[in-house]
Amino acid sequence: MSDPGPTVFNGRYELHRRLGRGGMAEVYLARDQLLDRPVAVKVLFPEYATDPAFVERFRREATAAANLNHPNIVGVYDWGEADGTYFIVMEYVDGRSLSEILRAEGPLHPDRVADIGADVAAALGFAHRSGVVHRDVKPGNVLLTQAGQVKVADFGIARAITASTDDNLTQAGTVMGTATYFSPEQARGEPVDPRSDIYSLGCVLYELVLGRPPFAGDSPVAIAYKHVHESPVPPRHLDASLPEAIEAIILKCLAKNPVNRYPSAEDLRADLRRFREGHRILAEPVMPTPADLGDTTAVPVAAGTVPDYLDEEEEPRRSSRLFLTALIALLILLAGMLFLLARALGVGDNGNPAVAQVEVPNVIDKPIDEAQTILEARNLKVSIVQEANDDKAEGIVFDQNPERGQKVDEGTTVALKVSSGSKAVPVPDVVGSQIEQARLLLSAQGFTNLREEPTVDEEAPVDEVVDQDPGPQDEVPKDTEIVLYVSTGPADRAVPDVVGRPIAEASNLLGQAGFLVSQKSEPSGTVDEGRVIRTDPPADTVQPKGATITVVVSTGPAMVDVPSVEGLSEANAINTLRAKGFNPVSVEQDTTDPAKNGRVISQAPGPNASAPTGSDVTIVIGRLVTVSTTA
Repeated sequence: MSDPGPTVFNGRYELHRRLGRGGMAEVYLARDQLLDRPVAVKVLFPEYATDPAFVERFRREATAAANLNHPNIVGVYDWGEADGTYFIVMEYVDGRSLSEILRAEGPLHPDRVADIGADVAAALGFAHRSGVVHRDVKPGNVLLTQAGQVKVADFGIARAITASTDDNLTQAGTVMGTATYFSPEQARGEPVDPRSDIYSLGCVLYELVLGRPPFAGDSPVAIAYKHVHESPVPPRHLDASLPEAIEAIILKCLAKNPVNRYPSAEDLRADLRRFREGHRILAEPVMPTPADLGDTTAVPVAAGTVPDYLDEEEEPRRSSRLFLTALIALLILLAGMLFLLARALGVGDNGNPAVAQVEVPNVIDKPIDEAQTILEARNLKVSIVQEANDDKAEGIVFDQNPERGQKVDEGTTVALKVSSGSKAVPVPDVVGSQIEQARLLLSAQGFTNLREEPTVDEEAPVDEVVDQDPGPQDEVPKDTEIVLYVSTGPADRAVPDVVGRPIAEASNLLGQAGFLVSQKSEPSGTVDEGRVIRTDPPADTVQPKGATITVVVSTGPAMVDVPSVEGLSEANAINTLRAKGFNPVSVEQDTTDPAKNGRVISQAPGPNASAPTGSDVTIVIGRLVTVSTTA
């Protein structure tokens, strides 16, 4: 069978070789035949091409990216549909990604990092002004040409900031991007704005100066948790030779609260340029806020930097502490004097015995029944208040007043707070998400008790969540088991028997059964032209939906050159014709030539003509007759 040649999209883009593969598409090196230049063509996986909502989003994103004309952004030239899928035509960048450079060279010099970061920030700033957030800034999406020019690639998963809020393509809670470079708001499934890209670029800068990202873990879920709840180790704690200014810039980008990051990518670029030019930067240590840090999280401060607030507030705080200490000492002295005065006057005696005191035992983490028994055994009364608690199981004591070890009078009431279980909160909607994204979103919201149930589904692609229990927005405690029904794709099915059927009918039956059809032809002496000889895989073989079935179609009997048998004996001619697959038919013809007696005088079809295998070849055999003569 002849070589079909390279694939050409829209009669223009000739695909040569695959450059890479992503989560939803493959990228090929191609040639634009019209302009005679190399291009990169991103081809969407076929399973996404059947989802109208996804295709519409793909079209919008391609259109948005095509409007981003900037020297530091990989250009998008064209997009279209071909061979049942969709593609984007992009500028081909002959160079390496930052991820490849990091693997080959390790950490980069801070000056080089600042130059690269400034160019990336310039690209992001232009995109943000055009209403597009990248959402997936990472070393693999930053390319350096042979001449050292920075190019930011793959705005393919970006979403227009200006998209209508009632757009039915908008999915609240959808997690997009790469976990290692997530912003905290991305990890929580919250709406993002340009400051999310600034956080992701901060992760990239951190990795470029140290050779490792700010957060690592055994799974994307673990990494996303750290983005939300943990502060990065300051870069100079890992490499003291780094300039203080570059550390301050990176830490400002990595602020948990978007308010504390650079207001725009242009502001970040300006600070990186100040660093390169030796000027004072604007980045300063970020004060801890509830949105940024937990109660016990330390604020990273660049080495040698004294926060301004210490100079302004330390003296008033010191004075307040001295005043408070003196006041407490005075009250203690007064209480002692009153006690001695009461003893001297006999107040409180009246001949009655003093009330016995007991030490309050610790009942925290005990079941309420056991706690009540322990306290009542020491002649203490109990009051119970039930409250929701995410950390303690239902019926367990999580607080007490008075605390353990205090001496109190017998009969004193000890107030206990008892867990009524986790607080009920809405379950995020993860139906339609890939399972990895669903895990990230649920875990970021505190739901970690997850169970997956494989589910056959005729429409949903493999690993997509098709249902969940409890359902979206159902309010349940965070420790509730969330069951995710995950598509394993459509069920396998048997290949229909289409042997002997016309090719059109056979293709229709195979398509109705859920298979794709490819066709090839070959001759057959037993199957009529245009009918199916066999299929590959054969009939009744079990195959997954969407598998390609090759249909072999008859072109009729093979055409064979008829050998020349003229002049041969009858027996020899018959053997020769049968050896070539023909059916010899002998007829006799009188001849007066002794040399032609018993030999082939002529044949039909004639020598070297083509005829179907198995067809008749008539040979004329000479038979000598005697001619009488009269005197």
